[in-house]
Amino acid sequence: MTITINRRQLIKNTSTLIAASLLHQLGFSQTENPYRGSYDKTATGELVTEGIDLSGKLFAVTGCNSGLGFETMRVLSLRGAHVIGIARTLEKAEAACQLIAGKTTPLACELSNFQSVVDCSEAIKALNQPLDSLICNAGIMELPELEQVNGLEKHFVVNHLGHFILTLRLEETIKAAEQGRVVMLSSGRYKSAPEAGIEFDNLSGEKNYDPLTAYGQSKLANALFSQELSRRFAADNSNATSNAVLPGVIMTNLGRHMPAWKTTAAKLIGWTFMRSVEEGVATSCYVATHPKLVDTSGHMFINCNPFTPEGVHMTDRQLASQLWDVSVELTKDYL
Repeated sequence: MTITINRRQLIKNTSTLIAASLLHQLGFSQTENPYRGSYDKTATGELVTEGIDLSGKLFAVTGCNSGLGFETMRVLSLRGAHVIGIARTLEKAEAACQLIAGKTTPLACELSNFQSVVDCSEAIKALNQPLDSLICNAGIMELPELEQVNGLEKHFVVNHLGHFILTLRLEETIKAAEQGRVVMLSSGRYKSAPEAGIEFDNLSGEKNYDPLTAYGQSKLANALFSQELSRRFAADNSNATSNAVLPGVIMTNLGRHMPAWKTTAAKLIGWTFMRSVEEGVATSCYVATHPKLVDTSGHMFINCNPFTPEGVHMTDRQLASQLWDVSVELTKDYL
């Protein structure tokens, strides 16, 4: 019996296996062949959720009062979901929810106040309904001067630790859903993180502080947390998934602390590369709702498609595990 081997196919298959093996060893993705959609950067939240019925499902969105958070809430509600709109104050959450035609529940959550995060999580659990998706959207960016919360640099506290507490306190509620999903908004600015990735010896920011570096570190932390959470979901044999998304560059209130020259440049030439808010929520809405992503976990998404991001820190499993342990230690009184 003669077996004919197609050399080109053999090389292709071998390369695919090697790449998959490397990704597995790095721990970046839990699914080797995630579903790839046909959308691009011009897609909107409404477009990617068209035809998806979210009736009877419960979603929670942080930072619901403006920008990407508000548009995400609007789109999910439009598709029939009950959306928990979370803002820094109840007044802001109520004002945003009143502008939404569908079913919403406003809640307050000041991410820099860990007791406020606890109270928010308890209010969600009190609804006695599985949480189909938690979309961690809220954040702060490029505070011009070092600000601290309980001795920790504020970007790290608000963008990472606040969402860390909220997610872990809601973990069982998410697992209770038929297929619960955590969607963590990161940013391409993860590339601005310090050389060490996460400076565990400078979480106070006192050794050195740079607004963009601090923001980049917190966005790297978001992505690493998402990956580690995915691995832990898998270890528990849970149907829940965790993925991170890059929404792209959008002019929202998030940039209110940026230097004046950046704001001016954005207004002058931003149209050449920036996305609208409607386009900016597409990937979050897609990852949170698309039925073909039911088994997709541990990935980074951009333009509604998974990709392997640049930089060694984004695939550093040891760093992700260390970040988890340090985050637990820093927030143990609230978990």
